[in-house]
Amino acid sequence: QVQLVERGGGLVQAGGSLRLSCTAIGRTFNSYSLGWFRQAPGKEREFVAAISSSGGSLYYGDSVKGRFTISRDNAKNTALQMNSLKPEDTAVYFCAAGITSPYNANENAYSYWGQGTQVTVSS
Repeated sequence: QVQLVERGGGLVQAGGSLRLSCTAIGRTFNSYSLGWFRQAPGKEREFVAAISSSGGSLYYGDSVKGRFTISRDNAKNTALQMNSLKPEDTAVYFCAAGITSPYNANENAYSYWGQGTQVTVSS
């Protein structure tokens, strides 16, 4: 069974940092872009960041640009370093894998999804 498992969510004060990680279980994603999305209560799922299969191309949503950094260390692991967190960053964060360009922010381009991890930023 293929799974993507996120870790690292939690409660943090505004201005603080969190690091999310995501590990693939059951297969590797050598040719896949890896991405992060988030969904706040009552809102649609929002693209956060993506990284190409080689790790050489990165893409960020406008709301996190300059504060978040996506990385991957192999075909199974990706991480999202989140700095200068704001209350509006509060959401469930999902990692995903898809055979797509990392510049494609459409969630439908991603075939595999994790179960999500809660990030709460207090003011």
